Amino acid sequence: MTIALEPWGPVEPLEPALSVRQVLSLERVLAGEPEVVAGADRLDRPVRWVHVAEAADVGVMLTGGEMVLTTGVLLAGDESAQTEYVRSLHRAEAAAVVLGLGRAFPTTPDAMRRAAERCGLPMIVLHRPFPFAELTEEVQSRLVRRKFAAVSLSEAVRTALTALITAGAPLQLLLDEIAQHAACPVVVTNLAHRVLATAGERPAVDDVLRDWERIARQAGGTEGDGWIRAELGGRGERWGQIMLCGHRGDTAGGRLLADRAAEALVLHRMLGGASAHTWEEQSAQSLLTDLVSGVVPARHLLPRARAAGLPVNRRTFVPLVVRDVALDRLERVLRLLGLPGLVAELADGATAVLLSLARDQDAEALAAHFATRLRTESGRPRTVVAAADPRTVWDEVPAGLREAQHVADAVADSAAVLDLPLVVRLKDVHLRGLIRLLRDDPHVQSFAERELDGLLCAAGDDLLAVLRTYLATGRNKSRTAQLHHVSRPALYRRLEAIEGRLGVDLDDFEQAASVHIALLAHDAQQG
Repeated sequence: MTIALEPWGPVEPLEPALSVRQVLSLERVLAGEPEVVAGADRLDRPVRWVHVAEAADVGVMLTGGEMVLTTGVLLAGDESAQTEYVRSLHRAEAAAVVLGLGRAFPTTPDAMRRAAERCGLPMIVLHRPFPFAELTEEVQSRLVRRKFAAVSLSEAVRTALTALITAGAPLQLLLDEIAQHAACPVVVTNLAHRVLATAGERPAVDDVLRDWERIARQAGGTEGDGWIRAELGGRGERWGQIMLCGHRGDTAGGRLLADRAAEALVLHRMLGGASAHTWEEQSAQSLLTDLVSGVVPARHLLPRARAAGLPVNRRTFVPLVVRDVALDRLERVLRLLGLPGLVAELADGATAVLLSLARDQDAEALAAHFATRLRTESGRPRTVVAAADPRTVWDEVPAGLREAQHVADAVADSAAVLDLPLVVRLKDVHLRGLIRLLRDDPHVQSFAERELDGLLCAAGDDLLAVLRTYLATGRNKSRTAQLHHVSRPALYRRLEAIEGRLGVDLDDFEQAASVHIALLAHDAQQG
């Protein structure tokens, strides 16, 4: 398949600027004792350039965004000319007009001030003589430096992100790079404003997520205070947005960075064959992995869970672990049942499911209903669904997930031969659960090796499988022969071979129990 990629966009439309307010705060300008006499509420207008002009028809020479400097020598004594001068600047979308008092006007001309106020054009008068050339030089040099810095930033971001994409880096590494350049939290959401991924310093990110519901409600509003968004999508389809949260640099630079980041994320999606859906999976996996590991305190993960769309207020949480079922099938069952929850792959074929139920719902009944529907959808009637007891306190969820994982691991090797309930819990795993917990103990490992020494070789693999089934079925010879598709006489011969290699009598309860415990320990260590 060939993917046609559009080149990354130009920098020119994102040319940075100073605001009128910033220009007035420059040391050289302050020496002229500036006073804002009109348009004081428009001082955040960007100044793209500084232009000295005395001509009455100056507007025809402007392209917008200029701060116009004048002494008004050609306007003195003609109020209509003064008014038209201001109007022409307004029509040309000038940023502001600066009038140097002294030569033509000893005080602020009322006609110009009134016209500027009506037009909403900032008008500033300088009370002390001031060389316009110094102001022009100062502002132009600053604008050039800003533009050069913007180009450098754009190239640095482009180079870094392109290198990561080329190397096949995951989404998180791209976002970490973007957050480093932005020096603020970065959030990626889908169209429903559900958080898919974040980057930045953890405390700052948590502060953003803690207030995410309010932020999401305002996400369609006007940008300001460093909140800068860029749409994610392509080929006429929008599927999300990236947001710089509290960017402290100039708005133009932030906009440039957000757009560059958006372009990189779209490119990453196209080249990787990924979709917004897989980003949601990564978000859930990161959250549940952090919960299971316990490295991050649960209370610190609560804002992430809420921002990811999981209901967390006054809820009952049901931790589940399912083995050997595709993640998309689990998500489909949750959708079919209308159960809110997160799904994420863990390891060794295990997938965690965290259900969030209303307090008045029957958690155990819904878990059983989920297991029944999952077995029907997967076509596997012995699918293992392990569960911990429901939790009503968020801080207890990590322990619940670890308990469910422990239960699933304890029955993983023998689920096909054990008579397990629909939803397996800690009380159902008995000795297997204990052995699973002790599997890393050197004494237990030594015991297992010593008891099974005669079968722990390549030639003994088949006999080890027969022994495992025989003991898991409660030494039921008929059931064992059926599961291994052999005749009873053939099974007897294999059991005799096992007893000979191990030097035990499997009809003796204590010896059989010792071998069974050793086998459980061996399987737990291998798992």
